[in-house]
Amino acid sequence: MALDYGDRKIGIAISDPMQIIAKPLQTLDNTTNQDILLNLNKIILEHEVQKVVVGLPVTLKNKHSIQTEKVILFIDFLKNNISIPVDSYDERLSSQIAIQSLVSQGVKTGHNKKEIDKTAAAIFLQNYLDDKSK
Repeated sequence: MALDYGDRKIGIAISDPMQIIAKPLQTLDNTTNQDILLNLNKIILEHEVQKVVVGLPVTLKNKHSIQTEKVILFIDFLKNNISIPVDSYDERLSSQIAIQSLVSQGVKTGHNKKEIDKTAAAIFLQNYLDDKSK
């Protein structure tokens, strides 16, 4: 399962059981850590998730931003509160690629941030799976 962490929403994607293909699943409102944890644990159980991959927003100059630091804190929170491994993966440009992909499919992206968030999660999860299989 991949998480695209944002200040307001968290995009979620999952892979098939053989960990070959990633697909967007849903978005969660980024409310309290306890609400997020409750929802993530439901998804982990329902989909038999074996690992969580959180997108790490590194800048194009390979530096950490304020958002990178927020995501690192979220990753630490997850590592301390869920029973499966948590990893991070460079999510650079995944949101822009998600927008291009959705536009090419005829999906309006202006007021559809949820679609962008879960699609971005699927994009970097697919890259993660592809890198893992090499």
